[in-house]
Amino acid sequence: MRDFGYQRAHDVPGAVALLGADPDARYLGGGTNLVDLMKTGVERPALLVDVRELPLDGIESTDDGGLRVGATVTNSDLAAHPEVRRRYPALAEAVLAGASGQLRNMATVGGNLLQRTRCGYFTDLSKPCNKRTPGSGCSAVEGEHHNHAILGATAHCVAIHPSDMGVALTAFDAVVTYETVDGPGQSPLAEFYLPVGETPHLETALPPGALITGVTLPPAPVAARSRYRKVRERASYAFAIGSIAGALDVRDGVVREVRVAFGAVASRPWRAREAERVLTGGPATAEAFAAAADAELAAAEPLADNAYKVTLTRNLVVALLTELTEEAAR
Repeated sequence: MRDFGYQRAHDVPGAVALLGADPDARYLGGGTNLVDLMKTGVERPALLVDVRELPLDGIESTDDGGLRVGATVTNSDLAAHPEVRRRYPALAEAVLAGASGQLRNMATVGGNLLQRTRCGYFTDLSKPCNKRTPGSGCSAVEGEHHNHAILGATAHCVAIHPSDMGVALTAFDAVVTYETVDGPGQSPLAEFYLPVGETPHLETALPPGALITGVTLPPAPVAARSRYRKVRERASYAFAIGSIAGALDVRDGVVREVRVAFGAVASRPWRAREAERVLTGGPATAEAFAAAADAELAAAEPLADNAYKVTLTRNLVVALLTELTEEAAR
């Protein structure tokens, strides 16, 4: 591990200034991903700017009925917050599914959104990886890729984004707020993560040196009837091989509003807008849910060893939306 400096930031402008003064500096929140990457040599910061004591650890209602979540709120506090559990239950479930209790106690909202892929080739410095070393190649295309992307990937990168929290936030149109040396900015989560294209090392739309200050959830009555489901290869803490955040408003057997987002299928949380379009105004039946999933997954381009994700994701759509429909009928 490279020797590095450490400095604790006491206010947001000070944190941003510290990072702006050193291109090799990194923000340190919970460190649950960054420190691991430092140990493997993937990340080699010269300076860590500790942001845990910044006044960004609150969760509050917005004037329009949404929620504002500070960037240093821990995953544990987010999942336990009564308004999160009441208004956006799928978000609370996603956070609880995302890690062990020890990790949730340390990990922060801002850090969760910026966590890097868990692709084994990304963390193995002896193997080519375009995300780590641009232009070196993607080892996973012809190598181990059973848990890699089926949507939105290219020959340059087939890695997936590991966040569970991000999937639920994507379903509810969350907006990321940040601070730069030039002032504040914001980005809808749907635009926050960049398409893979030919530059998989460019992962987010954050300006250089920007500090995430929070996430805003707009009001969404449908979100109160939402769930998150995750499939993994073992019952204990593990990253998803497929997941879904869904919310459904059904009246008289007709879908009035629906939100669907997938996890573990792309380099970013995947909003299933085609499935939503197909379902809205139609019947709330298992057959309709399957047809909507098929419409969304028509764009899938699985590799040799991950075609199972198409069937898995389809089944998750049918199972979760059927569950929500049955709950609405009670």
